[in-house]
Amino acid sequence: MDFSLNDEQKMMIDTVRRFIADELQPLEGGIEEHGFLAPDKARSIHGKAKELGLYAMNMPTGHTTDILIRRAFGNVYEPLLHCKGEQVGRWLQPAVQGTRTCAITITESGAGSDAAGIKTHAKKTDSGWVLNGAKHFISDGEWSDFFLVSARTGEKDISMFMVDKGLPGFTVGKDQKMMGLRGTPHLELFFDNVPLESVALLGEEGQGFKLAMGALNVVRLAQVGARAVGKASHVCELMLDYARERKQFGQRIGDFQMVQQQLADSVIEINAARWMVYHAAWMLDQGLDAREQIAMVKVQAAETLGRVVDRAVQIFGGMGFCKELPIERYYRDARIYRIFDGTSEIHRSVIAKMAMKKGAALFDVNR
Repeated sequence: MDFSLNDEQKMMIDTVRRFIADELQPLEGGIEEHGFLAPDKARSIHGKAKELGLYAMNMPTGHTTDILIRRAFGNVYEPLLHCKGEQVGRWLQPAVQGTRTCAITITESGAGSDAAGIKTHAKKTDSGWVLNGAKHFISDGEWSDFFLVSARTGEKDISMFMVDKGLPGFTVGKDQKMMGLRGTPHLELFFDNVPLESVALLGEEGQGFKLAMGALNVVRLAQVGARAVGKASHVCELMLDYARERKQFGQRIGDFQMVQQQLADSVIEINAARWMVYHAAWMLDQGLDAREQIAMVKVQAAETLGRVVDRAVQIFGGMGFCKELPIERYYRDARIYRIFDGTSEIHRSVIAKMAMKKGAALFDVNR
């Protein structure tokens, strides 16, 4: 396995980093203060990212806030690759081109970690389908033009539909305010006898749960695992700078053994999580089943981020708790990583069950 970066990849990373530093990071303070990203600024960074060929990259490399990543780089959810015929022109191509944006809607008030426990349902009619139900905690619900909606189409069957905003009976509810991720709306969606054309069914009837889980696997690796590693790396770099500059009792705080331990542990854990991300991504590239590895990445990367930002607050001391610096924001934002796209507890349960089944093959080489 060769995980080194080629020249093209290095150039892409440098381009993304410059774009984030020049266009996105200057907007972070305003989003934190006001709680939203102004539509004109959203359209501006959206357009600039497309001009640079950065749009629709599902795993951007760089350090900025959740909402700015969503607006600038977009996300083409994997199930859209199952579009056929008329669906390609109506939903897939506009999503890739960035002319229409999409969000995936699985979570319901009674179905969070239990994605198969959804109540939203679609009934077949002579002309298509009728959709009823509700979703919540839907990121990007405000900005999106259409949604990938999971719905029951039988007692045990779950299917996925492409649902355009503005259809009769489709209403957008309140923004559910969060502890962190300021500026990223998390909306309620309501479906009251929403009429859907037959062409709105994505993939085959009853294939929706498989499509949803496939999408979540990629999201867990790219948008949770890789992003958590990136955020932890950024915070660790800030910690190191502060430990070099801040002096107490006549010496740099980075010279104190207890501070050194926190810095060392952060560096070690970030490296471990990063290599786990690389390995799982390599497995996907080889066409291998990486579900268990991605579950491990989700736990390790999310909890590494939590530990690193907690240490950062401690090392920065009072300034780490103060809103004048971004450390307290990073601390708040990091907490959700152990919850969304499957809690750490759920993933640990999956890993343990597969370990009981597969044994050493899950952690040893060539077994």
